This record gives sequence, structure tokens and C-alpha cells, in this order.
Amino acid sequence: MSSEPATGGLWRIVAQREIVVKLRDRNFLVSTVITIVVIVATLAISGFMSNRTEQVEVATSGAGTGQVIEVANTLAAGKKVEFTARPEADTAAVERAVLDDQADAGLVPADSGWRLIGRAAENDDAKTYLTAAAQQIALQRNAAAAGTSMDQLTSGATVGYDLLDSTGIDPGLAKIASFIFAFLFYMASTMFGMTIAQSVLEEKQNRIVEILASAIPLRQLLIGKVVGNAIMAFAQLALFVTAGLIGLSAIGKGDQITQIGSAAGWFIVFFLVGFLALASLWAVAGALSTRAEDLQSTAMPVSMFIMLVLFAGIFLSGTALTVASYIPIVSIVGMPGRLAAGTAAWWEPFVALALMSVASYAIVLVAEKIYRRGLMQTQGRLTIRQALEVED
Repeated sequence: MSSEPATGGLWRIVAQREIVVKLRDRNFLVSTVITIVVIVATLAISGFMSNRTEQVEVATSGAGTGQVIEVANTLAAGKKVEFTARPEADTAAVERAVLDDQADAGLVPADSGWRLIGRAAENDDAKTYLTAAAQQIALQRNAAAAGTSMDQLTSGATVGYDLLDSTGIDPGLAKIASFIFAFLFYMASTMFGMTIAQSVLEEKQNRIVEILASAIPLRQLLIGKVVGNAIMAFAQLALFVTAGLIGLSAIGKGDQITQIGSAAGWFIVFFLVGFLALASLWAVAGALSTRAEDLQSTAMPVSMFIMLVLFAGIFLSGTALTVASYIPIVSIVGMPGRLAAGTAAWWEPFVALALMSVASYAIVLVAEKIYRRGLMQTQGRLTIRQALEVED
């Protein structure tokens, strides 16, 4: 231990080596580029689909159907749906067109008004706008017959919709952001964590660690591995988040980038602090193994925990999500998800980050002890209890 002050900066060399090795890993670089392309492409497709006008072809037969289609298009103006009439000879021809998928729906007169025809399921747009159009035409006709006007007939029926929080975010977009946070956490934690575990195992299998231990304290070796991979994980996540924010701006969601961007920034900070603990646990998984076959067992608890955090970020809501957003590690996805949805006060992420910092520090201390004691044991796979019982 007396030599450690003189070698206290050696972790930087180890961290630099981890970074250089990662940057030279073609698989890592290719996967990073592919992920960025997928993020941009997904947002581009989403933007295209949301801006695309859906064409609904309606097979029609009978007097007045053209007027219903015309009024429906007026009502649907700006709603990205357009109805096109497909005139047929009679009702049987309309039904054949619908059954043969030549039309999305059918419209024919009925005794009580109109009859909409579908193949196996209702077309929501046709049901909404064609029904509203038929009702409006009927009201106008009945109002004229009663000697009144549509304005008088519908007086007092106007409904306004006021938003109390004009700065609020689209709930659907907030849910997507939470899913992305959870997915990125899972991907980065697993990829970089497994890299650490495999690196530790290889050094142990090849007895390289015995040479390293004579030149550098094992504590410094662990710090270097954790810091190097944390830097790379941070850089990769920053690229992904930047690509996502640029994509949101490109699809016309620029007005909501501020809140999403703030949540994404907190996600990166939370991830960086939490990853220090997770990286230490992955290193422990490698140190407890002596063969590649052992790594699956020693790494399983960490993998299962990461999977639980992923599910928490995707499925939790309400009070459960609020509680989870304060639980260390789980808060990596829980708190940014709440920030994206606008359900967390400004002070809450600071409290959650403080709790996770304390927990991460404690985990790193315990993991470092297990790592040092398990790394030099090559007689077989160790349990955590066995590693703790080994003397330094």
C-alpha cells in the first residue's frame, strides 16, 4: 500500500488504454454509427407518417353520397385524412368492392339514414367523419324543414378546450422519450459492462493480471477500467441524444426540444454517476470468474438488475414511477422520464442524484474490495462471500 501514492495516477494510463482499444474496435464504431442512423431514420419515418395524408377510398351508391363525402372532407380539413368516392352501380357492387379490398369502406343510403360498410373491422376515420357529415346534412335539412337555421339549432352547443399548462409536453412524446432513455441505459450498460467483465476475465485467464499487479495497484487498475469505459459510454450516449434532438427538430417538434433536451441532459448525468457503480459490479463479475463459462453465472445478477431497470423505465407510471425515480440506479431512467413528462419539480433530480451518488460510492467501495480479493484467485469460480473472506 505504501507504493500507491507514487502510482496514484496510473489509472489514467489504464483509462487511456481502454479508450484507445474501444476506438480501434471496428464492431463498436460500426454499431455506434448504425444506432445513430436508426435513431435519425426512426424519427424521420415518424415525422413522415405523422405528416402524411391518409387516403380513404369509399365505395358509394345512391343519391346524396357525393355530398356526404364532400362535407366529410370539409370536416377533416387539417386532420391529414382525405376521402375519395368510388361510385358503384348498386349496394351489392359496393359490398364486393369492400370485400375485394378495392375500397376501405362503403356508403349507401338506408331507411333511417345511411349505412357504412366495412370488411372485417371499422375504419375509424370513415366512422368519425362520414357519420359527422351525415348528421350535419340531416340537421341542415331538418332545420330548413322546421323553418329555423343551423346557427339557431346549434346555439349553445359550442365547446372550447383551454389548456392550463401551455408549456406542457405531448404525453405520447414523453412516453417515447422514457422508452428511449430505458433502452439506451440497457444497451450502454450491457455493452460497456460486458466489455469490462470480459477484459478482467481475459487478464485473469492469461495470468497477465499477475504482471500488472506487480507494476500497478489493483485499485488503480479497476479505477482505470471504470473511468475509461465510463468516458466512452458518456461520449456515445451524448452522440445518440444529440442525434435524437436534431431529429426532433427536423420533424417539427422543435417547440418541445427544451424540455426533452433538459431531461436528456439529466439522463446522461444520472447514467454517468450510476455507471461507475455498475461498471464496478461488472468488473467484480469478471474477477469472480476463471473461465468464460463462469462469466454467465457471475454476471447474471447484474444483467437481471439491468433488465429490471429497463422494465421499470418502460412500464412504471404514477406513484410507482415517482418512488422508483428516487431509487439508486433505477433513477437513471425514472427521474429523466418524469422530467420529460413534466411531473417532477425542479429540486427532485438533485435529491435523486445525491442519493445515487452516495449509493454508487458505497457500491464502488465494496466492489473494489471484492475485485482485489477475487482477481488473484485462480483455483476456481468464487462466490461473493468467498471473495470477502479472502485476506488481502
